[in-house]
Amino acid sequence: MTHLFCFGLGYSAHVLGRQLTARGWRVSGTARTRESARALSEAGFDALVFDGLAPGAGIGDALRSATHVLVSVPPDADGDPAIRHYGRDLETSAAVKWIGYLSTAGVYGDRGGAWVDETTPANPSSQRSRWRLAAENAWRGLGRRSGKRTQIFRLAGIYGPGRNAIERLREGSAQRVVKPGQVFNRIHVDDIARALAAAIAGRGAHEIYNVADDEPAPPQDIIAYAAELLHMPPPPEVAFDAARLTDMAKSFYAENKRVSNALLRCELGVGLKFPSYREGLQAILAAGR
Repeated sequence: MTHLFCFGLGYSAHVLGRQLTARGWRVSGTARTRESARALSEAGFDALVFDGLAPGAGIGDALRSATHVLVSVPPDADGDPAIRHYGRDLETSAAVKWIGYLSTAGVYGDRGGAWVDETTPANPSSQRSRWRLAAENAWRGLGRRSGKRTQIFRLAGIYGPGRNAIERLREGSAQRVVKPGQVFNRIHVDDIARALAAAIAGRGAHEIYNVADDEPAPPQDIIAYAAELLHMPPPPEVAFDAARLTDMAKSFYAENKRVSNALLRCELGVGLKFPSYREGLQAILAAGR
């Protein structure tokens, strides 16, 4: 039986997992706490606890039957916890055929609004993105040493059911923050699953793929469009310097770039279901999510 093991069976991996179980795959993975693992078990996955600080009970046994491994746990100052505790197991596994690593387009750093693609040298500006780039390189090294097909997916800003501008407007937490010239790419969680499924199926000869939509756009436009869909007035525009933002949100605004998905579409052969935020938000509203 084909078996996907996910280090971090979170938001994105969960969607892929549902699709694969429907096709007869076994899907197992980790959560940081017992409570989260219990919720995954109730959703039909084989769930194990892994907090990244030490090996988790049962993970070694699960990896022995895994044919595919997806890594979405965040790295820390000491590197990627999955490779730290299980890199040797994966490198020597006779069963594992493919390893996928979910990274971030943040590794490109700030480009002043210019386009980037997979040939653009990484130049991360935040500590988090520097850790991500180091983890990418560690996984690529493992793949080359072991001969296992290993691919890196640099994700744009993730949205989807339960995590979107419509939800924030309904909660009253949405801000229409304006920073002149600022744009972001986004990617619907279903399209992340489509990209991963294509790679798992053996498509794509490259090590790195940007996973982003077709239309980098100003963040205030997304809020305004979501408000239009809800037939409600948009929040007033707020200048970036006056906005109430977390340190994490401020760090996103410190980077401005347009992420090309040409390799994803033309070489990996992934047709996006939601090529822009408009189609994605429309579908979320229609589904009542």
